[in-house]
Amino acid sequence: MYGNEQGVGDALKASGLAREDVFITSKLNNGKHRRDDALRAAEESVARLGVDSMDLFLIHWPLPTIDVDYLETWKAMIEIRDSGLARSIGVSNFQVPHLKRIIDETGVTPAVNQIEVHAYLTNETVRAAGEAAGIATEAWSPIAQGAVLSDPVITDIAERVQRTTAQVTLRWHIQRGDIVFPKSVTRSRVEENFRLFDFELTDEDILRISSLNQNRRTGPDPDVFDFIPA
Repeated sequence: MYGNEQGVGDALKASGLAREDVFITSKLNNGKHRRDDALRAAEESVARLGVDSMDLFLIHWPLPTIDVDYLETWKAMIEIRDSGLARSIGVSNFQVPHLKRIIDETGVTPAVNQIEVHAYLTNETVRAAGEAAGIATEAWSPIAQGAVLSDPVITDIAERVQRTTAQVTLRWHIQRGDIVFPKSVTRSRVEENFRLFDFELTDEDILRISSLNQNRRTGPDPDVFDFIPA
């Protein structure tokens, strides 16, 4: 739905990087949840990316209120993995009941659940369910679209450790075990976001940031979100 697979494929080809040095994730379009549509969509994604296989392919949203059962979609994802179009499969924005149902019905556990997580929405229930099932949590909107960066608690910690508030926030995610993928179009900020591995936060820092939780979403509620692009 982002419309960037062709661009990513072109950039990978132009970069000269070895395929094994790049981890490529894509997502199933919300309008492609039926089995045959999902299988065709995966083939089209691989073609646009210019690769033989994606490293990770995700169901973008569970869409539990539409007339296509996400269980059908997950079974299609298993076929996609078994066909070699994706090396691993996962989900995005799945809540605990959604996860339990697809695992119980198929015996196949998603590798990843990509969910909204940040200091104002720590999403602990979904994270804990993922950890118990062996599902990696990948945090989208990890800095709440910048909303947490001026928080006094994070600012105080950043001043003490002499890092930016973005670095402190991303480090909080990493120490909690989240995968993060912050985005920026500014080169200096992209570079800044990589400089996270030469400092650590204390346990007290982690607790202080976690206590900022307000259950405040920047995106839609997965239990009712039903957007399908035209």
